[in-house]
Amino acid sequence: MPPSDGAARGRRWVVPLAGLVAGAATGLSLAPLHLLPFAFGHAALLAVVAQAPSARSAAFRAWLWALGYHVAGLHWIANAMLVNAGEHAWLIPFANLGLPAVLALYAALAGGLARRLFGGGWPLWLGLAALYTAAEWVRGHAFTGFPWNLPSATVDGWLPLLQPASLVGSYGLSLLVLLVTMAPALWLDGGVSRRVRLTGSAAATLLLVAMVGWGVAREAAIPRIADPDGAVPGVVVRVVQGNVPQRDKWNPLLKPEHLGRYIALSDPSRPADLRAPGLEPSAAPTVVAWPETAVAHLIGDAPDLMAALARVAPAEGSLIFGAPRVARIGRLSEVYNSVFALDAGAETSWTFDKAHLVPFGEYVPLRDVLPVNPIVQSRRDFTPGPGPRTLELKGAPPVSVLICYEAIFPGGAVDPDHRPAWLLNATNDAWFGRWSGPYQHLAITRLRAIEQGLPMIRAANTGVSAVIDPAGRIVASIGIGVTASLDTPLPAALPVPPFGFIGDVPIVLMVVLLLAVAAYGRFRTGRRTPAN
Repeated sequence: MPPSDGAARGRRWVVPLAGLVAGAATGLSLAPLHLLPFAFGHAALLAVVAQAPSARSAAFRAWLWALGYHVAGLHWIANAMLVNAGEHAWLIPFANLGLPAVLALYAALAGGLARRLFGGGWPLWLGLAALYTAAEWVRGHAFTGFPWNLPSATVDGWLPLLQPASLVGSYGLSLLVLLVTMAPALWLDGGVSRRVRLTGSAAATLLLVAMVGWGVAREAAIPRIADPDGAVPGVVVRVVQGNVPQRDKWNPLLKPEHLGRYIALSDPSRPADLRAPGLEPSAAPTVVAWPETAVAHLIGDAPDLMAALARVAPAEGSLIFGAPRVARIGRLSEVYNSVFALDAGAETSWTFDKAHLVPFGEYVPLRDVLPVNPIVQSRRDFTPGPGPRTLELKGAPPVSVLICYEAIFPGGAVDPDHRPAWLLNATNDAWFGRWSGPYQHLAITRLRAIEQGLPMIRAANTGVSAVIDPAGRIVASIGIGVTASLDTPLPAALPVPPFGFIGDVPIVLMVVLLLAVAAYGRFRTGRRTPAN
């Protein structure tokens, strides 16, 4: 092959590989770095799609961009494979490259379809933003869904930008973020006139200013926890972070020490290590919250264990703790990942079973075909529970419990027919390591509080445990790797925000409207950029 041909082929790879790098750089905007300017890496997605010579090439370039983004954003998954490295370490390439490669297919579909339908210019800008958002919605629902690191997560570094989630949810916020952050790519499209570039940039700037302005005003209007009407009177929640390493959790020789640690941190005669703002010095806990599987015992009929735990339940309140439980039906038994509410009389007020289980973590899809066990330290699949429920509670208003992974799903946090007064995320983020995973999970749960106008209490085994008010403000927290207890008032709930009423209806309308405008623009401009 002549050198010139080789050089030409090499140049053809410059733009796709630049897209891969730009996608990875966009991941720097995610927690814990929160480098907000890198959210404009979405402009690279639009640029590589616009410059593609065909729809097929556009799909491939969009796939490369999304591959870089998901590899950068999900690298922490390898930590889960290293807990039991002898059995699961071989899965790391599949988790850190294979999963991002599959997730990137949604972006590829959006990129290829947008290129074919809208060609280039401003219709492609609007069309790709709409189709990519629709693809992200599908990613969050198809095959049990995995809506981690949506475009809305790239602006988590500035709270005012998150406030529109109360109106349109995380998917609607993702569309707004894409419209703003993709707009600079119009200046890289040679087929776009200066007038269109200026108009598009002005529209994106006005949208950004409106989002920020409204977000600042909304946040300022929501009472803080220390304000007279910012907390529920008479309710004090003690959050306990036992900080038990995942490798040690199920060691039978260490279980007594771990349980004793939680009991000691919960002792009502012992002052909490940390106190949230607005809490009276004499205030005693009315609810004690422990993380997911804080009690590393398979609970069936365990009266002695329940009696020991009840000793640290508030006299007129509840101890909420996570533990696996077994339910026996004749000769058969089913195992659940559960949260229990226990009163001081050792009576269980209720049991909540996790409904949205982690594929390959808590159960294996197609178990008869795939020769692997769940990543959790169990040979058995967990059984899913019934879904969101509003649970009455001694010592606090009704609560909706989200066990770990369940908190990542927009619109799946509450029973819409019975609205709770607060959310409790009992989680074990020890699986995620100590870098980005736990902070990304915290950022995602913060969006649930904003969407629903409800406070969120997070009890995490190794951190980050946190108190989040309905504006998404982190009132108090216990950091990664810290063994501590935190006493806090319960922030007051807000009236139901629009997203709590109508869910994903706005995002459907927004996507349809943008696609219609983009189609009209393509028809009017008559652009005929090849896209075969």
